[in-house]
Amino acid sequence: MSRPETSAELSALYQELILDHYRRPRNKGTLENADASVEMKNPLCGDEICLQVVFEGASVCDLRFAGRGCSISQASASMMTQLVKGKSAEEIEAIRSRFRDLMLGDPSAADDKALGSLRALSGVARFPARVKCALLAWNALETALAERTG
Repeated sequence: MSRPETSAELSALYQELILDHYRRPRNKGTLENADASVEMKNPLCGDEICLQVVFEGASVCDLRFAGRGCSISQASASMMTQLVKGKSAEEIEAIRSRFRDLMLGDPSAADDKALGSLRALSGVARFPARVKCALLAWNALETALAERTG
């Protein structure tokens, strides 16, 4: 029987996961024939994201991001691309809304398994200036989806 992690152990695991996604981002690059391409910048810190999305019907078939910024913005983008690939707009909206709850400090969101690795970013809620960093890629995805549905 494994013992539950302490808060400090969990925090260290989360920090490692964030750094892993920052150092080895998943789905970073560009897509040929993207259906949507959205560029967003956070003027407060200089983070930049260019998100490209390919749709198949009402679902996100593939997506890639490029850009630069802090570990939070880049890790969030990497985690997001893994989590939403293959999901419908409705599924993505539910995840995006729940992630926003997490960023606003909702303690129940930190335990929501639907957020997957994004739960590692739960500590960002303690730093309001960094919340926009974590949400940058999500805002780009929201724009891409809105443009798609017109």
